[in-house]
Amino acid sequence: MQAHLALSSQPQIAYTRALYVSGFYAETFMSSNSNSETPSKTISVREVFGIDSNMRVQAFADRADYVPEIDEGYHFNPEVTLAILAGFTHNRRVMLQGLHGTGKSTHIEQVAARLNWPSIRVNLDGHISRLDLVGKDTIVIRENRQVTEFQEGIVPWSLQRPMALVFDEYDAGRADVMFVIQRLLERDGKFALLDQNRVLTPHSSFRLFATANTVGLGNSTGLYHGTQLLNHGQIDRWNIVATLNYLSAAEEMQIIQSRVPEFTSEKNTKLLKSMIAMATMTREGFVVGDLSTLMSPRTVISWAENTLIFDDHELAFRFSFLNKCEEDEHPIIAEYFQRCFDSELDSSYLNQQESNG
Repeated sequence: MQAHLALSSQPQIAYTRALYVSGFYAETFMSSNSNSETPSKTISVREVFGIDSNMRVQAFADRADYVPEIDEGYHFNPEVTLAILAGFTHNRRVMLQGLHGTGKSTHIEQVAARLNWPSIRVNLDGHISRLDLVGKDTIVIRENRQVTEFQEGIVPWSLQRPMALVFDEYDAGRADVMFVIQRLLERDGKFALLDQNRVLTPHSSFRLFATANTVGLGNSTGLYHGTQLLNHGQIDRWNIVATLNYLSAAEEMQIIQSRVPEFTSEKNTKLLKSMIAMATMTREGFVVGDLSTLMSPRTVISWAENTLIFDDHELAFRFSFLNKCEEDEHPIIAEYFQRCFDSELDSSYLNQQESNG
């Protein structure tokens, strides 16, 4: 994996450095083509994010490497956006919690993109170890000789740079490993590299975020296998915990139409209303225990895109959602479909009775 990041203060100096991330090495090229290491301008939240707020936040003047690409059609949730902006501006540790497919990680990325703030996402899982996060000694070739060098992990690498580090699926990380960042969850927390006898002071523009489905409560619903029970002494150290769940039908329609512009026509808008109504019914069915899964906004976007591919919203529905569900639940889902589209799926009770007759 090739990446570029400029941190040197001497324009003629460039060097490569190996970065150890989750079991593989990424060669990082250092040069001076970076923006300032501290935010140098102030922007209006109302003008940039379309939120009814007088807040003004700090931002970098120029785009640099690791700054996410801007999605012009992205729809910002006001409450969650303000929480993320507080994290960037006031150096608060922010965790976003919510059901899957609601765009938690994307929300952080799109805020960072408009602030020109470099950002990197790390997906946690049960196999991430302390060495992945902190680093380890490795054997490298220097001047035709094998020597041992310490390769920094993603945490110390990010800590020393103007970088927003985002831990995706935070509750999938092992509880004992996540204690590595315990000290960092304090505002001015330093990071001790025990292998190097060094104590790192975070860069003034380093920020820390996380996303989670369960806030460390484990897989209580059966939806999120692989999530862990986390120590709530650590969860308590997160300064801000914001919830991003499913939006209203109008907001969801706006998001989907921005992602799939073909659904802005009058005909497809009517179809999309029925698709969102179908998704809402699966969520309500999940809440009352009729279904073991539900349709997220991500699923509806896939359904819309597949509808354009196959020119058949029923076939696209099968590919996008129905085939992911328990077979015993197909008749219930088919009944939801009939209510929303006034047409029968093969899995409906009506069709089953006709076939049995």
